[in-house]
Amino acid sequence: MQNDQELKSLVREKYSAIAEQSTEQNTSSCCGATASCCGDEVYSIMSDDYTQLNGYVADADLGLGCGLPTAFAQIKEGDTVIDLGSGAGNDCFVARSIVGEKGKVIGIDFTDKMIEKARTNAEKMGYNNVEFRQGDIEQMPVTANVADVIVSNCVLNLVPNKRAVFKEIYRVLKPGAHFSISDIVLEGEIPEKWKQIAELYAGCVSGAIQKSEYLDFITQTGFKNSTVQKEKLISIPDDVLRNYLSEEEIADYKSGKLAIKSITVYAEKPVACCEPGSGCC
Repeated sequence: MQNDQELKSLVREKYSAIAEQSTEQNTSSCCGATASCCGDEVYSIMSDDYTQLNGYVADADLGLGCGLPTAFAQIKEGDTVIDLGSGAGNDCFVARSIVGEKGKVIGIDFTDKMIEKARTNAEKMGYNNVEFRQGDIEQMPVTANVADVIVSNCVLNLVPNKRAVFKEIYRVLKPGAHFSISDIVLEGEIPEKWKQIAELYAGCVSGAIQKSEYLDFITQTGFKNSTVQKEKLISIPDDVLRNYLSEEEIADYKSGKLAIKSITVYAEKPVACCEPGSGCC
């Protein structure tokens, strides 16, 4: 697989194209990565249904997620919420329906066309307290200790340096604040050849890491009270597998040696010891 900068360029290219596709095209692909990789039949391989959530905006739903982090994030009225990899603004608009006029929502994405689409959607809705910033979530364009809640949906698996992202999340959250993130993780090793296929990286599979390693990153960064709020098994259709694996390799994959899962994880940034009212000293 390519180096970090090459991977970022790959993701930027793929998701720039996705920004101009319909939701139907995106949900018929591997996490929206490429309409050709899933054959002719339409699948919603990873995405969950947002349509019943308050604040849902159809034009902002590109069908790229693998969970419903805003539904689990314990967002309150007046909160400042940051969405990492905000795309066309789907989770931002759901969060905005909760924080209300007194709150603020910031979406961060490093793809020009996604930012443009999100800003257009916000303008159509007349949302003055939803802002979209272009930037790399490994180095967020946000000052420290500003967010009450951070959410993200099927994005960290696309980032080469996941440890750096968790450090940035820690920096940006207020003491005592928390995150709820949906992402793709693995249990068992994916075939080595999958790691070399660009479409599977942009498609949220080959960039995923082991579930245990993912959760360890959270703990090692200093977060407390980490818990998996939701977990579901992702089943990749046979016509996708046949693009990359022999029948023997498909049978091996289906033997249970590998599980591709969507998890939604919650964790809190601890209150600094000896702060007034912290109760820890």
